[in-house]
Amino acid sequence: MIVLGIDPGTAIMGYGVVSYQNSKHKPLTYGVLRTDKEEKTEDRLKKLFHGINGLLDEYRPDVMAVEELFFNRNVTTAITVGQARGVALLAASLRGIPVGEYTPLQVKQAVVGYGRAEKQQVQYMIQRILGLQEVPKPDDAADALAIAICYCQFGGKSSWRSSKG
Repeated sequence: MIVLGIDPGTAIMGYGVVSYQNSKHKPLTYGVLRTDKEEKTEDRLKKLFHGINGLLDEYRPDVMAVEELFFNRNVTTAITVGQARGVALLAASLRGIPVGEYTPLQVKQAVVGYGRAEKQQVQYMIQRILGLQEVPKPDDAADALAIAICYCQFGGKSSWRSSKG
């Protein structure tokens, strides 16, 4: 199974593609999609959409795992993250790719075994689980890999829903 993990954001959207077979995780790629804050919102979202579609074309994931939006004190940030999530969900839906959505607490629980783990603990475990020489950079890419690992650990359960529904 190939999982595309997405850490949504409009300025920086993290992605991580993980192969999961026989209870073993293998990183295929990870990185970020970036947009310029000077661009119009619709152009930034289009750029993210095309970037996600490029990943879908190249890696042909079986599923997508996306971090759920959690309450944010900054309403503007929450809205823009929600827009970026919408772009990712749309890209998956248009291709009939099932989507698992997970809260940051669920991701930490799946990767570290403790829902209140610190970011450094999560990054260390991502490095160990995926057999990487160093912690993935930037943080958004590491978070996306954690979200993909979370999907593998939960086996699609918990906040799972089909994008076809």
